[in-house]
Amino acid sequence: METYHKIQTLFKRHLDGKQKGKMIFGQWTTPALEYLADNEWEFTEKVDGTNIRIGMYQNGETPVAFKGRTDNAVLPEPLLEHLTETFTLKHLESAGLSNAILFGEGYGPKIQNGGLYRDDQSFVLFDVKIGDFWLERHNVNDVAAKLGIDAVPVIGRGTLYQAIDIVRDGYTFNDQGAIVRYGRGHMKSTWGDFEAEGIVARPLTPLFDRKGDRIITKIKGVDFK
Repeated sequence: METYHKIQTLFKRHLDGKQKGKMIFGQWTTPALEYLADNEWEFTEKVDGTNIRIGMYQNGETPVAFKGRTDNAVLPEPLLEHLTETFTLKHLESAGLSNAILFGEGYGPKIQNGGLYRDDQSFVLFDVKIGDFWLERHNVNDVAAKLGIDAVPVIGRGTLYQAIDIVRDGYTFNDQGAIVRYGRGHMKSTWGDFEAEGIVARPLTPLFDRKGDRIITKIKGVDFK
């Protein structure tokens, strides 16, 4: 099953010395991110959990397969039970899915800091690929609605500089770019009264670089501490 692609951080990191691992602000990881920084991006909340892939196969003994970030990753038993009960072939086909891979996050108690989000282990959808095509956000949300599952919340839209403000300082912007809330020095999760892990940002119009890789980035609160 296809693995989920790497999501670039905004800036390069120090490779040695006392600052090893810390971001070097202003040194972009790719020319595309720097070039598009002032354009409009869509922000979704990054979930602190474990990467999950749900694959559908038209042929074979296992029509629906559940994998972690890698094919050898061991999934927590309660999470695997939830996935098996929720994503049956009949259920997926009833949502109009075929030859699809659902990408999401397993979250809940004993999965990273997932216990902040809910009381049981579950799955939240963040991407869908059907054949060679990635679905746009409204289509991903439509799939989630048809399956009766959660999708990662859309926080808003803005530039990458505004995404930094949201994660680092707790600013929130409406669709027109005006400040509508000031937080407590960090980004508040839409799941509750705790700090969000960060933002995943995609260009409002999906784009790919010259190697054919998706242009997508993440901004994490831990990088500003």
